[in-house]
Amino acid sequence: MRHTLTIDDRTLSYRDFGGPGRPLLALHGGMSEGIAFAGLAEALGDAWRVIAPDQRGHGDSDRAADYSRAGYVSDAVALLDHLGLDAPVALLGYSLGGLNAVHLAAAHPDRISALIDAEGAVEINPTGGAWMDFLRAMQYTAPTREELLAAAGPVGSQFVAEALRPLPDGGWRLPFHPQDMLDSVEACRGDHWDAWLGSACPALLIHGTRSTSLPQEQADALVTRRPGTSYAPVNGDHFMPFTNPEAFYEAVGKFLATL
Repeated sequence: MRHTLTIDDRTLSYRDFGGPGRPLLALHGGMSEGIAFAGLAEALGDAWRVIAPDQRGHGDSDRAADYSRAGYVSDAVALLDHLGLDAPVALLGYSLGGLNAVHLAAAHPDRISALIDAEGAVEINPTGGAWMDFLRAMQYTAPTREELLAAAGPVGSQFVAEALRPLPDGGWRLPFHPQDMLDSVEACRGDHWDAWLGSACPALLIHGTRSTSLPQEQADALVTRRPGTSYAPVNGDHFMPFTNPEAFYEAVGKFLATL
């Protein structure tokens, strides 16, 4: 079910897939939202209660003043407090959510019992180019769905076609503001090794073996440099949770079963 809480006059929307199992906080990637983990919640069954926020500026959550790691992390902590989850919870993050999860585990080790980083790199130096150009070309709102999807190009039909939101006074909007995504990408830039090495809970790195976002050399270093980290290669690119979901679900389930 979808729920909301208010943080500093902002609405944070989240999905609580329910069930009697242990809580798993799941943080989605950029331009996505919490419903992206519906398949994972179904695959895990009653063993785990998946809780997946629409992170700030995504889905039905309000836009925020900044998209720093501290901002994303504070929202996640507020959600844990709102749900009364004082005992440590398992944490999963994909891509942008993976980096946010890494920082959450480092900043609040008492709140996190295990960490799953799926394609979350810790050395990030976006160079712009096509990625930035495609975001700049997108429109946030349009009178019709067709116009909004046309402005989004191929990415629109692949990632946001089913997630467009109707506006109260007519027209449609994207499930994120393109400028917010540009700001979020820029805020990810840099070296995050201190955060990766800043937690000691059991961890798993899930890596798309053909990923260009997380090169094999960096994936290997993530595993070898952090004690207690295991490695799950998944056949696919950066988007393997969606292009090879069964293998992704299996990797998550096997690791969680060891806790």
